[in-house]
Amino acid sequence: MGIQPPKISIIFPVKNEGKNVKMTLDSLFSVKTNTEFEAIVVDDASSDNGCTFLRSYEHKSKVTYVKTNGVGPANARNIGASRAKFEYLAFCDAHMTFQNFWLDRLTFPLITNLSDVVCPAIGSIDNPNVVGYGQSLNTNLKIKWNQRKRYLFETAILPGACIILSKKVFDDIGGFDTGFASWGHEDVELSIKLWLFGYRCHCEPSVKVLHLFRTHHPYKVKFEETYYNLLRMAYLHFDVNRIQRTKSLIIHSNAAIIEKKVLDDGVLTKTKLYEKRRKMQIDDMFKKFRISF
Repeated sequence: MGIQPPKISIIFPVKNEGKNVKMTLDSLFSVKTNTEFEAIVVDDASSDNGCTFLRSYEHKSKVTYVKTNGVGPANARNIGASRAKFEYLAFCDAHMTFQNFWLDRLTFPLITNLSDVVCPAIGSIDNPNVVGYGQSLNTNLKIKWNQRKRYLFETAILPGACIILSKKVFDDIGGFDTGFASWGHEDVELSIKLWLFGYRCHCEPSVKVLHLFRTHHPYKVKFEETYYNLLRMAYLHFDVNRIQRTKSLIIHSNAAIIEKKVLDDGVLTKTKLYEKRRKMQIDDMFKKFRISF
């Protein structure tokens, strides 16, 4: 007998996605696969009725709909994971299209122990020839896309648009950070945590999904909230010097006020727990991927 494909719960956080949710699910259910899966749509206080089609959707028996009250994309993903019935989790944006056997090929490195977490190549729906292959960070902790490599390769950062891992690994690291109440850096924090806790993150360049890259969010995102997530991530995983450097990146808000909120929210308690779990230090991770920060 060959290797049996795992069963996968695919989690889609949704907030004012409009017609994109149906486009994404239509693509998901139209492509070929030998993998059993379920879709979990977590509607985080949308105001556009973009999920009403699910009431009469052709594949509604394979879709679980969860309504949340504005918990943010990190916690929406965590809630989706808590509802998952299968042993593997895929976190995907709700503005994507897929290719045949994408699930089968992305889970192969996981079930053969070549990796612990995998992302595909991600192309643009508007221009499919524009493709990124996992991500890294620049000198200002901004995302930069990796260039294509021929085979499965390690990536510092897993793009939040599509990440697949076992539920066991996800639960072991505590999922996405529960302190992230709004958009920003949730996939970066998760990736750093995975590496520091001893897990391997890879990009499978032979698998490509398409993603709608937007110029603005369909909901309000505040500078202060994004900076909060950035500084919280620094306190969770960085050394003192890098925390100070991160504070210097806060230019559109008051860094002292944001730092006080991060500390008042008890971040140092979680930091101490993480210090005990680390199998790699942040300095080693940044050196490994040549991140100059």
